[in-house]
Amino acid sequence: MPSTNQPGALMDFVHRSRRGAELFLLVIALAVGVGAYAAVGLGVQGEVPVNIVGYGGWLALLVLAAHVALRMLAPYADPVLLPLVAALNGLGLAVIHRIDLAKGNDTGGSAQQQLIWMTLGVILFIGTLFLVRDHRLLQRFTYTSALAAVVLLLLPMVPGLGFRSSGAQIWIKIGGMTFQPGEVAKVLLVVAFAGYLVRHRDALALAGRRVLFLDLPRGRDLGPIMLIWLLSLGILAAQRDLGSALLFFGLFLVLLYVATERPGWLVVGGALFAAGATLAYFSFNHVQVRVKIWRDPMAYIDGTPDSRQLVEGLFGMAWGGLIGRGFGEGSPWRIPVVESDFIMAAIGEELGLTAVMAVLVCYGLIVERALRTALICRDGFGKLLAVGLGSVIALQTFVVIGGVTALIPLTGLTTPFISYGGSSLIANWVIIALIARVSDHARKPLPEWTPDDAEGENETTQVVRLR
Repeated sequence: MPSTNQPGALMDFVHRSRRGAELFLLVIALAVGVGAYAAVGLGVQGEVPVNIVGYGGWLALLVLAAHVALRMLAPYADPVLLPLVAALNGLGLAVIHRIDLAKGNDTGGSAQQQLIWMTLGVILFIGTLFLVRDHRLLQRFTYTSALAAVVLLLLPMVPGLGFRSSGAQIWIKIGGMTFQPGEVAKVLLVVAFAGYLVRHRDALALAGRRVLFLDLPRGRDLGPIMLIWLLSLGILAAQRDLGSALLFFGLFLVLLYVATERPGWLVVGGALFAAGATLAYFSFNHVQVRVKIWRDPMAYIDGTPDSRQLVEGLFGMAWGGLIGRGFGEGSPWRIPVVESDFIMAAIGEELGLTAVMAVLVCYGLIVERALRTALICRDGFGKLLAVGLGSVIALQTFVVIGGVTALIPLTGLTTPFISYGGSSLIANWVIIALIARVSDHARKPLPEWTPDDAEGENETTQVVRLR
């Protein structure tokens, strides 16, 4: 081990680029996606799909383009992120194709549309890396991002633009295309929350009073969290979107705790969550419906409210067991809207608990890499940005899979990178691009220290630079 007494010796501990390792992992990820697509054809139709070469080639071109973009624009970014996302996206495409075949659509259908959305997602991934050369510049748009997020959340309420689907009014229609503005809003809210908390964390962390061995915040500092709480309840009331309300409030609470390191905020946030959940249950009928279905799904299988989606999903996963029935041997088409809300139930039925756990491990690794990036990041805004983006993936995955497995009431969000849905897929690719940008900045070697740099510095400053 080189001596750390020499300034240049610290350079031996700087992270390497690791783009070669990323390329190797991408080959494995492509094998997962293309192999699953071929397995669907063999299991359902008895032959490899005739378009396997074109499909596999296009998928390989997309991930290779993303890899080249990282090599050129963010060479020190985490090498594990892109392969994990490519594997999840490829598996999702194969399962959506399986559902298309089960519904008698063998000419592309939802899978072809999802591949188009993935293409757009990769283009925006590259565009984000190109435009955001330094994540710290986003801090300038703290309040602009907050305003834009609120406007996007309100768009579905505009008459003639927004419309209701599956009980929630979270969609807008422009021409022949539908879009969910809340998916973009969640990215903007992460930027807004991180920028605000970096500027005000001292007041939020240091001021307050101690009550029963717990440091509670001052009353005037409660304003931001009360505003987010009211915004979440407003979304829930106006759009009947339980999932987004949970996601936004949970995201802000996580960032608030990370920024201040004060358990008192968790107590306040937990109390507000309990109060909001109780108020929502007694005020909104659709929340009562979700809770009733969650508590006793079999009691409503043939009645009102209809719990058929949850019951079919639970029975399908139970039938799949540990290793699944195999592609073509299950009946995922029995689950309503299986390609979006309940795609994890289809995976559990035909690929088994083993595949479900593997998918959860992939999500866990994405979140872990985001948190690792936050730990090594050298600026406060970047730390909060990485934590916030990782928390979006973690919270959305928990809320969706928790609902599918009846751990919590159903919320209606999509499973990141796997479920059918262009809005979610595009937003999540942008999230990965931003995490990669922060990671590149955090892992990038510092400028090499030379004795000339010490001129004009006192002893204390030189010690800080060496550390």
